[in-house]
Amino acid sequence: MFTLEFMHTAFIASGLVAIICGLMGYFLLIRQEAFAGHALSHVGFAGATGASLFGISPFMGLLCFSVCAGGIIGAIGPKLKERDIAIGLVLSLSMGLGLLFLHFYTRYASQVTGLLFGNIFSVDNQTLYGLIILSVICLLAMALFMRPLLFASLQPDLAEAKGISLRWISILFLALIGGVTAACVQVTGILLTFSLMVGPAAVARYYGTTIWKGILLSIFLALMEAWGGIIIAWITDLPVSFWISCLSFLIYFFFVMFHKIIHKLF
Repeated sequence: MFTLEFMHTAFIASGLVAIICGLMGYFLLIRQEAFAGHALSHVGFAGATGASLFGISPFMGLLCFSVCAGGIIGAIGPKLKERDIAIGLVLSLSMGLGLLFLHFYTRYASQVTGLLFGNIFSVDNQTLYGLIILSVICLLAMALFMRPLLFASLQPDLAEAKGISLRWISILFLALIGGVTAACVQVTGILLTFSLMVGPAAVARYYGTTIWKGILLSIFLALMEAWGGIIIAWITDLPVSFWISCLSFLIYFFFVMFHKIIHKLF
């Protein structure tokens, strides 16, 4: 298994996705925007089907739609109550557009199915290079505005009083989440993106005693789930996305159910 070139590519691609998912997912939960992460993955469905209709790469359509939708959601509703309404409306509109595009053009239905459920073993060098660029952009962007993002997430009223624009923070962050969602598609697919982005971060919030420990634990768990899913899928000949979602659920279930015992032991 470890001597095959496409397996090397799969491990590298899934490792990159796990790192940015672990990082961004942690902030997603701090800001109580898990619903936004779930919605943005479905918004990408409309972009992928629309791009196929016009002969453009489905991945590019997915990326553009996800990033733009993230920005729109952030612009419409910087406050929590308003944001839920905005997310619901954008999600409904995007799903409707996705069905409309599929109605007019079904030639690439199998390709769209691949986007829905992912196929990490089909990642080629061109896709890998695109993923590396996307990962570097996300990491650089987070390094630049992590401090105001943390401030606005933990103390929004105080941050606003200090002159930090909550609306722009929300727009930039959700646009980045849209980009990360697009990157996840090759590994877990659109429908299961939620598992790799939110599952490890949810456990990390339980056990991370500081922000940095929480982020590192979230990234570590995301890596273990992504690479573990690939290895088990290779052994069992079952879909990778299925195993990643199973591992995400089982790890979350185990740590949440037995957190009192684990805290006593450690």
